[in-house]
Amino acid sequence: LKEFWPYYLSEHKNSLNKILHFVGTACSLYWIIMSIVKKKPSNILLALFNGYGFAWIGHFLVEKNRPATFKYPIKSFVSDFLMFGAIIIGKVKIKE
Repeated sequence: LKEFWPYYLSEHKNSLNKILHFVGTACSLYWIIMSIVKKKPSNILLALFNGYGFAWIGHFLVEKNRPATFKYPIKSFVSDFLMFGAIIIGKVKIKE
């Protein structure tokens, strides 16, 4: 994952793409929490739909590249949450 992180960030240069990822991850976290709180596992599907939906819009329509999740699904999934946290603490800037 340490070697993958720079590549992952290089695929997320556009500010709008980062915002879309951030919003998608935030929505996913909401649905994961709701899945647990309401004891409704089907909400996990909403989490996946939100997370990947926003991210793929960011890649296909904004960044104009192929999502890393197609080639590196686990590393990409984990890196998305790492980027979310890094944006919150200011280690990754929305505008570079």
